[in-house]
Amino acid sequence: MNKFVIFAIIIIPALAISFLVSDPFAVAKPQSKVHFTKTFTSSTDPGSGKSGQFALVLSPNKDSIYTGSLTYTSNQPIEVIVLHAIPKSDSKGQPVWSVDGNTIYGLTETEAKSSGTFDFTGSAVAFRSKSPFVVTTSVDGWIRGQPIEIIAQTYEIKQKEVTLPDQHIPVTIPMHDGFSSKGSLHYIITDSSNKTLGEKISQKQNWNVKFAPKLRWAPASAQDTAYVFTNGVKGDGIYGFQGEVFSGTPAQKEYTPLVSIITASWKAGQTPQILQSADEILKAEKDSRLRLIKTNVTINAPQIVWPGGQLYSINNTDAASFEKTQVLSIDKNSKKVTFVAHRAWGPDGRTTYHIIPDATPKGPADIMKVPTSLKLAKMATSDITTEMYQFKNGIKGAGPLGFQPSIIGAKLDEGYVPVCRVSIVEWKDEGSSVILETISDVESKKSDGSIFVTLARPLSEDHIINCPIIESPKSNKG
Repeated sequence: MNKFVIFAIIIIPALAISFLVSDPFAVAKPQSKVHFTKTFTSSTDPGSGKSGQFALVLSPNKDSIYTGSLTYTSNQPIEVIVLHAIPKSDSKGQPVWSVDGNTIYGLTETEAKSSGTFDFTGSAVAFRSKSPFVVTTSVDGWIRGQPIEIIAQTYEIKQKEVTLPDQHIPVTIPMHDGFSSKGSLHYIITDSSNKTLGEKISQKQNWNVKFAPKLRWAPASAQDTAYVFTNGVKGDGIYGFQGEVFSGTPAQKEYTPLVSIITASWKAGQTPQILQSADEILKAEKDSRLRLIKTNVTINAPQIVWPGGQLYSINNTDAASFEKTQVLSIDKNSKKVTFVAHRAWGPDGRTTYHIIPDATPKGPADIMKVPTSLKLAKMATSDITTEMYQFKNGIKGAGPLGFQPSIIGAKLDEGYVPVCRVSIVEWKDEGSSVILETISDVESKKSDGSIFVTLARPLSEDHIINCPIIESPKSNKG
């Protein structure tokens, strides 16, 4: 078990000391400024006989008192509690808190809220809740008195752990009809390098396709081809005609979800018919029946059902199943697939969600129960992948390796790329681990030697994940 000691070390520069004779809390006592912004992860409440979660913000110091204000934002409603040192004889008949039963604190408690501003005066300040929480707070105040003797209180915590609400959320995505090698398939469209086409598809399927302009610069070796019909037989295709035709499927080694679009148009005087394979399309072009135009548009179009196979699905949308699979259900009749959207932190610490429909190499892909896309490995040598940091040790949590959630270096702007290159973060001293929430957090800890960051290369192969960002999982708008 890890032991944690509540303490505070206050260094008071001579010039920072002043005397506020008129202040009833600090007559003839010096004061020192306390000012910081910090993120706290809760742990088991160390108070004797207490249950729930606790995070100490300002530690108790003998014969000293804090006064000031704090502003906080939490992932769930929490209480602000102010501790006041009192004699043991005064502890009856009021809310109290103590670690050892000898040093007693009376409590000022507030209504549980997810955010707020609070003025305080007391011996210590903390946050409290019935369930685990993460809170970021800015403190602006003073410590008054001579904080020479530090009150040290030791308590044990079985394991540092972070539990965030909605760590996994179901997201339902519409499927499209398509063909490959004369077999039918279903696929989804999550991203487009062309904004106009993305908006057209979004309107058609009532689910947002993300604009990812850099996808057009993905290496040709990482892409496949999809033929999109602009006229002919009416159907479920992007332009309202027959379904798209793909060169490969997950049953083949050359499969990749990144496809470059070639438009196919029937020439005047020709009788349109449904074509179901690339060979049929190329023959129709050779016979001057069909006009093919290669575009500079790339879409992210993972296949869900293909000839002879489909994504692994447990056909269960119960929350307990979210960590067991990437796909909860596939409904071929309504043409909808329900993915598990995974919570992570974006580059600036904001919450983001992503799904995982494909990955490489085979080992990790098999573990995640998704198709292996060997061509995705070609993205590793490009400069347009998104960094994904997965944690190998440290704070326990719902991340892919059993520790804190991942950090993804992508946000929905013109630099967004839905393909992640995985790096592994390992704490040098696991006992000193803290929650990291931003790219700058990772860079800072890497710089000071607290963590090792290495590219994930299982079996000496680059670990690449198709990681489309899901903007609004609860609204199912993508």
